[in-house]
Amino acid sequence: MVSVLSSSKGIFWSTLLMVLSISTAFLSSQSHLPMATRNSQFAAENDDFMAALRTRVKEVEDRESKMALVVLDSMLPRQVLKIQVKNDLLKALVKECLENEKPFFGMLGLARISTGQQVHLKNGVEVEIIGKPEFDDDGMKLELKAGRRFSILGEVDNAGVGWTEARVEFLDSHDQEEEEVSGEDRFGVARAIAKAESLTSPNMNMPDNLSLVDRWIQLAKENERSPGQIERLLEELGEIPAPHEPSERAFWVGALINPIPAMGVAMEIRPQLLIAKTAETRVQHALDGILKSIKHMDGSAKMF
Repeated sequence: MVSVLSSSKGIFWSTLLMVLSISTAFLSSQSHLPMATRNSQFAAENDDFMAALRTRVKEVEDRESKMALVVLDSMLPRQVLKIQVKNDLLKALVKECLENEKPFFGMLGLARISTGQQVHLKNGVEVEIIGKPEFDDDGMKLELKAGRRFSILGEVDNAGVGWTEARVEFLDSHDQEEEEVSGEDRFGVARAIAKAESLTSPNMNMPDNLSLVDRWIQLAKENERSPGQIERLLEELGEIPAPHEPSERAFWVGALINPIPAMGVAMEIRPQLLIAKTAETRVQHALDGILKSIKHMDGSAKMF
């Protein structure tokens, strides 16, 4: 996967080398002056150079870390979206991504707040354009695979070509959990791991002591929208992450019970997973979601 900051690092070092060369030349040209005078002038000039360097690097980072954004669906890592759209703006964005050999953009969804109003999320995923999209007069067909999570930094801007963009910070589950361990609630991740384990452990409340995940899969195969839907879904998602990766396990379960296309057998939990602040909260959303979905599908507690 291409790093959005790789270009800025190269420019930083090349610019720094240029500054050092100029500074050396400056010292040579001032060798006839008294030492104190030379040091004073060099310090002033060096401050100017470093200020210019910082400004330049900031401009590069702003440009290189900005990501084009599309509001379409609250996708989770590992999910695959196959769509046919007629949106000319999205077509233009996809073409530009491919022409620049950077087949990535940001995907955001909507969340409904307590007032009933829908708002744009500030947390989403980077999606990769898979294969070669098909373009025609009616629109385009393309396949997108969700990867890294991100959070928007600052304001969303107009890119000047129609779509919006923003600076983003990519989020890593392992790093977030390490921060939690060294934070105020040091045992939060341990509780999350214990809860994550219960997703795949034998459950005495399920028929044949099946785990929650296995029971959900069993019931979902009886409710799939098309033959083989669940098998294809499991293939796309890959192996469920280990319990010691509680956040990633929660995202996997969210992607399982809220598949694309939707099955209509579970409450939507993907927005809650994306905005959750702790590993334990993410796992709890996954646990609540899969249990309610199981009860809905087996008829013991219909949700709708």
